[in-house]
Formats: sequence, structure tokens, C-alpha cells
Amino acid sequence: MSSNIETSTAPLGADIAAAFVEARLRGASLPGFPGVIPDDLVAAYRVQDLAIARWPDRVVGWKVGYIAPDRRDGSGDARLLGPIYARQCTTRVEDAEVPVFVGGFGAIEAEYVLRLEADAPPDVFDWTPAAAGAVPATLHVGLEIASSPLATINQLGPRVVVSDFGNNNGLVMGAEIPDWRSIPGTGLTASSWIDGECVGRGGATTLPGGLLAAYAFALSRSARRGRPLKAGDLIATGNATGIHDVRVGQQVRVDFGGYGRISGRVVAAAPRDDAA
Repeated sequence: MSSNIETSTAPLGADIAAAFVEARLRGASLPGFPGVIPDDLVAAYRVQDLAIARWPDRVVGWKVGYIAPDRRDGSGDARLLGPIYARQCTTRVEDAEVPVFVGGFGAIEAEYVLRLEADAPPDVFDWTPAAAGAVPATLHVGLEIASSPLATINQLGPRVVVSDFGNNNGLVMGAEIPDWRSIPGTGLTASSWIDGECVGRGGATTLPGGLLAAYAFALSRSARRGRPLKAGDLIATGNATGIHDVRVGQQVRVDFGGYGRISGRVVAAAPRDDAA
């Protein structure tokens, strides 16, 4: 007996991953979410893993994003992860290019960035902030380029953010903050500026739990995904002054007081030379 039911060997979420990757490679926008939004964060990370496998670059770190209590799911996760790629990570702190997807979403975030100095134990899946603090890391100032081909990515919520690389399109890595563990969180302050106007102030204590809570989450979720963190990996711990929308042509700056500053200009995301 024959059947007219079509079956597919493609993994669930493969079409979503392919659509986001293709749009990003072309520097293009998307009119809407390309499929059915994953049921939960676990399913969204499966989409992200499929997209990572398609992306022609290597992961050098992870951005951490905070999830508001009313937008969390059964996983209980208060944060989310998105990959940072080698070719999208720069140490150019003056007149850095900040590429955003025209027609999509674009913003800057002031970030405190951890760089691991040792491999995390691969068999530890639950980290507390105190335990994370024992994993050696240096701390740097940074600017996250938060951009997606999908303009409504943040409105649609964490499952959509996770599905599209955590809404990340690059990281500008700035100066190291020496002896950061001896500095109280209140001593790490930051401000963000667009076209000479201050659009946000905050610092290491802006998000609940601070730097070590973000570090603990990154260690835990990465291990559970089978991607334990290793020496040299970067962790952008979360927006220190808020999420600030930008458009092409604007001048941006994040200032960390005596610990450094980063300035740049917003440009249109261009097609990649390795796009199909």
C-alpha cells in the first residue's frame, strides 16, 4: 500500500536555522520568523546548534542575555546564550565598525567580558556564582553588536533570540580591568552614548546577580549542551547600561570610566565573501 505522506530526514528546526544563516550571510533582513517558533528554550538551542554547524566560522565565545521573569519557560533559565564568532570579534576600540542588518534589529550594549584562563571541568553541569568565581578568568570592557535580520526578535521573545545566534552580530573587545576580583561591583560603572548623547548608565550590578551569576549560567548551560567552556573562551556577561537601538550612520561610544572606552560607527551589514 502506498502513502501520500511525505517524510523528511532533515532535523527539526533545520529550515529555521538555514533561513537565519542565509539572511545573515547575505546581509539581508527577514519579514518574519521563518517557521514555527520553538516550543521551549531546549528546542531553540537545537535550532541554534544547527545554525552554528552551518556558519563558516569558529565560535570563540558566548554572549549572555537576561530573560525577564515573565518571559521564562519551564527550564527555569534566567539567561540565554548566543555564539560569538572569530571573524566578528575585534580589538579595534577606536572607530570600530558596528554592522547592523538594515530592515532588521540593531542595537549596542556595553559589556563586561570574561576570558577564561583555564578549561572548565566538562563533567560539572550546575554552577553557583561562588563556584564560577574560582574558575580563573580575566575581565575586559566590551561592546556587543546586537543585531538580527529579524526586526521583531526581542518582541517575539527568548526562544526566537536563542534561535538566531542570541541576537549577536559581533563583539568589540577592549582593555583588561586589572585585579577585577578585588573591585566591588559598585566600582565598575559604565555609560553608553549615541551621537554624543548619553542613552544609558549602569555597570556591573545592573543585571541581577552581576558578573558571577552570568558566568555561572554560561558554564552550566554550555556544559549541558555538550560545549564545556575552555581556556580562551569569551563570555559577554550582559548589557551593563541597557539595550540601545541604533541606525546606520550613527556614532556610538561605551565608556567604562578609568577602565577604558570603545567608540565606533554604525554601518550596514554587508554580504559575506563566503556567502553562497
